Amino acid sequence: MKKLMVSEIAKAVGGVANGEAEISGICIDSRLCEEGLLYIAIHGENFDGHTFTKSAFQNGATAAIIHHDVDCEGLFIRVDDTRQALLKLAHWFRSTFDIPVVGLTGSVGKTTTKEMTWAVLSEKYNTIKTEGNLNNDIGLPRTLMRLEEDTQAAVIEMGMSNKGEISVLSKTAEPTIAIISNIGVSHMESLGSRENICAAKLEILDGLREGCPIMLNGDDPYLASAKIEGHPVFYYGINDKFCDFKATDIEQHDDSTTFNVIYDSDKVQKITIPTIGIHNVYNALAAFATGLKLGVTPEEAARGLMKYEPSGMRQRVKVVNGIRFIEDCYNASPDSQQAALRMLSTVNAKRKIAVLGDMLELGAISEEAHRNAGLIAAKNKIDVLMTYGERSQATAERAQECGVPEVKSFLYKTELADALYSTLGEGDAVLFKASRGMALEDVINSLYERIK
Repeated sequence: MKKLMVSEIAKAVGGVANGEAEISGICIDSRLCEEGLLYIAIHGENFDGHTFTKSAFQNGATAAIIHHDVDCEGLFIRVDDTRQALLKLAHWFRSTFDIPVVGLTGSVGKTTTKEMTWAVLSEKYNTIKTEGNLNNDIGLPRTLMRLEEDTQAAVIEMGMSNKGEISVLSKTAEPTIAIISNIGVSHMESLGSRENICAAKLEILDGLREGCPIMLNGDDPYLASAKIEGHPVFYYGINDKFCDFKATDIEQHDDSTTFNVIYDSDKVQKITIPTIGIHNVYNALAAFATGLKLGVTPEEAARGLMKYEPSGMRQRVKVVNGIRFIEDCYNASPDSQQAALRMLSTVNAKRKIAVLGDMLELGAISEEAHRNAGLIAAKNKIDVLMTYGERSQATAERAQECGVPEVKSFLYKTELADALYSTLGEGDAVLFKASRGMALEDVINSLYERIK
């Protein structure tokens, strides 16, 4: 973060300061405070950061933003609400930079799209990106506050769980180009329908600067029919021949995918991405299209996509003792689970084994979605299916009905790990897919320890 004065910050957030000092960064965790940092005492659902203000100063914080009295002396900026102050500060700070800012959202694939877009833009610009899952009203402003004087572009991911949240994030980041990857059924429990989910994702337009473009998945029926006013729209896809950026000649290999992108009516660029799955072709198309709109050459974009590396537990491939492990258990929804099973079906392996855990937050469609997963496993010719969790019992039942050769269901991770250990053999490929709350990586790590 470029250095700021306390008086500048106070003006930006509409607060009152009781002194002056130079600030070189912000911090919301008192344990990580040090000299030069501004501590922002966030009042959350389960804690009040004001309680730790004294600790923040003891650890070296130069100043703090508060909205009620605390039990220590120090340099303070007093505001009405510290959470809102963080958003205001980030919005003001972002406005001091005249650089391309990519804002992206979607039901599935937004983090992969973010990583690919960052890889593309980094071929031409000094680019920052959202780290990890810092894509909410606390994480996004912290990302914006990492802008430096030599930053040339930013890729900002926007997550949500309810309507109105993307609007706040977009207005804070003021993107100069936007991407919506797709409209799935994540957050169905809170939003009720895909039409409502689509409307919530389209809130990204609320902060998109006037006349700036938006990139949409043209193969998604909800996005293809969305009414967009005041912004040029560019579509990317595989099936719709009218897309502005279209992938053709897709070839999947063990650890990579190659395809051609047709753009500007008749221009062609060959792309290779070091991952598999048709869903990742869509993610790469969005990144390629965005890069071109921001001045990256097709060759630079292709080079950047080749450097993409999966983040976290998103389809990370690891081979141990001849067994191909596909760790894709960062999160799960019906859409991403279907994409993962389709990807597994294309892997060259002796046996294709799927380990599926519960998908959470699906509300009224949960039973149907879990049963449908069993049908999809059968359609993709999965050899062995093992499920974990109460909801996924329905997946196992449906898979058996549909003819999956071997199906087992577990309620305890230790039993699942034992069954996998006795089942897995050289040449097998095993996919792990579940919602983050199921912590399926515990099973993976247990297996790694036992088969090394």
